Amino acid sequence: MQRPQLSAHFASRQPSAIRTAQIEFMKRPDKVDAVNTAIGNVTLPMHPAMRRRMHALGEPGSPFLGGVCEYSTTVGVAECCEAVLHVIASSGLSTAGLKAQMTDGGSAAMELLLLGVCGGAGSTERPLLLIDAAYTNYKALAQRTGRATVSVQRKLGDDGKFSLPDVSTIEATIAEHKPGCLVVIPYDNPTGHYYDHASMVELARLCVKHNLWMASDEAYRELYYVDGPPSSIWRITEAEVPGITGRRISIETASKVWNACGLRIGALVTDNEELHVKAVAEYTANLCTNVIGQYVFGALKHEKFEDLQAWYKQQRAYYSRILTEVKAGLKSSLPGIIVSSPDASIYSVVDVKNIVKPGFDAMEFVLHCARKGKVVIEGKELTLLVSPMAGFYQVGKNEPNPGTTQMRISFVDTAPRMALVPRLFAELLHQFEAGR
Repeated sequence: MQRPQLSAHFASRQPSAIRTAQIEFMKRPDKVDAVNTAIGNVTLPMHPAMRRRMHALGEPGSPFLGGVCEYSTTVGVAECCEAVLHVIASSGLSTAGLKAQMTDGGSAAMELLLLGVCGGAGSTERPLLLIDAAYTNYKALAQRTGRATVSVQRKLGDDGKFSLPDVSTIEATIAEHKPGCLVVIPYDNPTGHYYDHASMVELARLCVKHNLWMASDEAYRELYYVDGPPSSIWRITEAEVPGITGRRISIETASKVWNACGLRIGALVTDNEELHVKAVAEYTANLCTNVIGQYVFGALKHEKFEDLQAWYKQQRAYYSRILTEVKAGLKSSLPGIIVSSPDASIYSVVDVKNIVKPGFDAMEFVLHCARKGKVVIEGKELTLLVSPMAGFYQVGKNEPNPGTTQMRISFVDTAPRMALVPRLFAELLHQFEAGR
C-alpha cells in the first residue's frame, strides 16, 4: 500500500543545530546526567513582578479569575504592548513613534520580519542579509517562508575577538545580492560579540545608502559586560544617520533578560506605520499571541525605571562572573583553545582547531557527547551538551566552514553546574580524540 508523501520541505528538514544534542541525548538508555549548554534555556527565575502575576492568575484582579481565557486583539493586549515600549525606554531610549506587535516569542517576530521585508515566496529577490556566524533560526525560518538569506562573514581571531567585515566587503555583497534588510544582533547570539554604538551607526548608514531595512535583534539588550550605555537600533538618531527613521525594526522577547523562555512572548517593534499595520494584518492568521503570557509580561509596564535598571545590573553581575570563570577554566584545561570574548549576551564560541587532530568535525563530537560520552565527577556520571557551529555559517559549496571546529556554549545552567563545564569539555574532547 502506498503511503502519503511528505512535502519536499518536510522531507529535507533536519533539527536545528541548537537542538540536535538534546534530541540525541534523550534517546540514551543509561542514566547519565547532562549539563545542557546547547540551547539558551535560562534557568534563573523570572522578574518578581512577572512571578507575582503568574502566581495570582486565579486571584481577584486577574482577568482569568472566572476561568475564561479569550482571544486578545491581534496586535496584543494594550498593557503588554505598552510594557514592551516601557522596557525599551528604561534603557534610556526614545520610544516616540514606535509601534509594537505582540508575537508568540521572538521567533514569530522573526518570521513576520522575513515576510514583511524580503522577496516573495520562492523568490531569491531581496534576501535577508546576515552577519555570520548568525543565529540559525533566521535561516530556518527563511526556508520555512520561502525567503532567501545571504551573509557576510566575521572572523574569530586567536585572541577570541570576532571582527566585522570591512564596509567594502559588505557593500560588495549588497551590490551582488540586493538584499531587502540587514539583521544585526548587537548582543550577539551565538558569538558574544558586542556591537558598540559606532558599529551600529556605520551599519545604519549602509542601510540608508542602499535603501535597506535595518532590523536589530535585541533579545539580550542590557546583557553586556563592557562600559557605556546599552547599544540599540533605537539609540541611532536621525542627526547621526539622516534617513534612518522609518526603516528600523527590533525583535523583542521575554526569554532572556526576563528569564521567561517558556512564556513565548515576543514583539516586532518598528517606527514604520505601514509595516506595523501590515504586520498586524499578517498576524491575524495567528489570531493573537498567548494571552496569559501577555498578562504576565504586562506587569513590567508598572515597574519604575530605576527598579528595572537594578534588575539589569543584577543580571549582568550574575552572567559576567560565570562567563569569566568558564572562559578561564577552558583556557586552563585546554591550552591553545580559542574562546570568544564574552562581551555580551550569554554565549561564547570555542574553537579547537589548534588542539585537535586533522579531520575534526564538531558535529561528530557533539553527537559523541550526547550519545555515549560521559565523565565521572564525585561518583556521578555526566556529559556535556553543546551546539556545533557549522550551521551558523552560510558558505559556498567548495568553501571551508569555520564552524567545523567551533562550538557554542550557552551560560544558562545553574552556577554550580556551569562550573563543571571546563572539566567536562576537556575530558570529553580527550575521549573523542583518543577514539578517532
